[in-house]
Amino acid sequence: MTKVRLIYLKKKNRQNLLLRGFICEVLDLKILFFTDTHIRGTTPKNRKDVFVDSVEKKLLEITNIIEDYNIDFVLHGGDLFDRPDISISIVSRFLVILDRIKVPIYLISGNHDIYGHNPDTINRTMLGLLDVLGIIKIIRSKEKVILEKDNISVQLTGSPYVYDMDSPGKLDYYLVKDVDPQIDFSIHMVHGMLLDKPFIKGIPFTLVENIRDTKADITLSGHYHGGFKTIEIDNHYFVNPGSVVRIANSLKEIERIPKVVIIELNDTISILEIPLLSALPGEEVLDRTEIEKNLFKNERILEFKQSIDEALDFDKMDINEILMKVSYADKVESNVIKEALRRIAFVQMKGLNGD
Repeated sequence: MTKVRLIYLKKKNRQNLLLRGFICEVLDLKILFFTDTHIRGTTPKNRKDVFVDSVEKKLLEITNIIEDYNIDFVLHGGDLFDRPDISISIVSRFLVILDRIKVPIYLISGNHDIYGHNPDTINRTMLGLLDVLGIIKIIRSKEKVILEKDNISVQLTGSPYVYDMDSPGKLDYYLVKDVDPQIDFSIHMVHGMLLDKPFIKGIPFTLVENIRDTKADITLSGHYHGGFKTIEIDNHYFVNPGSVVRIANSLKEIERIPKVVIIELNDTISILEIPLLSALPGEEVLDRTEIEKNLFKNERILEFKQSIDEALDFDKMDINEILMKVSYADKVESNVIKEALRRIAFVQMKGLNGD
């Protein structure tokens, strides 16, 4: 198993120990991060296997990694589920696995976790139910959570998916501007199109370079399934290991191996990427039959389509994605988009138990 280890120096505020010239014992805090599990009961058209079984195997492997590496906290970058009203039978199946994890699980909501791209609807979703049950802890916008162990403290914040977060001038979703000086480290999770390089024209995105002024030591992102190599800018680190599931059947996705990230904090920031052994080779689980029937030119067109599908998370757009595509193309005013999304969310939730 190939492992990539990146160690970054981080000065700590332990002057009393430094003045003595030694630290009595090795202290550390370990965090495991993964993202975009998209738990669902059906199998996407581009998969050859039984999708729900494959996701289950990956989560079971992740629970073993948590135990083997003595992880203290687990972070999830959003889109735990593929839809907000996922069936009770599927939730129950994965609830058993999540309940095996004996350390706190913190999560931000992704666009597939909520109604109408509106994080305020989280209390009406299955993800919100897991939060109420105490299985996971949802981090709301502007909320600060302090993680502590062995005299090491971490400020954890998050930005759930919001429909306009990657619009021009919306960097506040990504930027951390306030960190308590007594805190050793700051980590910010975000579910948005944070990328290392420009993307397809017409799809909003935010570049890592544009948020280099964040005060977060580590920015963890989800949403973009392909992920990118860890980036360091001025002692700030930007991490997206990619989705732990593969849906698009592009050559890039076939070659990509899903992985998780372990962050070890002490006098350094240590980032360890761990590929999942339960993730079979792409050619064994991804179906390219449709693409391979076409000539070279048509194949390129289909792969381009797949890259767009990947950016939108899955093999088809729902009404929210259609609305956003039209809105960006026609430059619809923000207040009109908000009202449309509010009405969509209302209709989607209509008829749920308890109404």
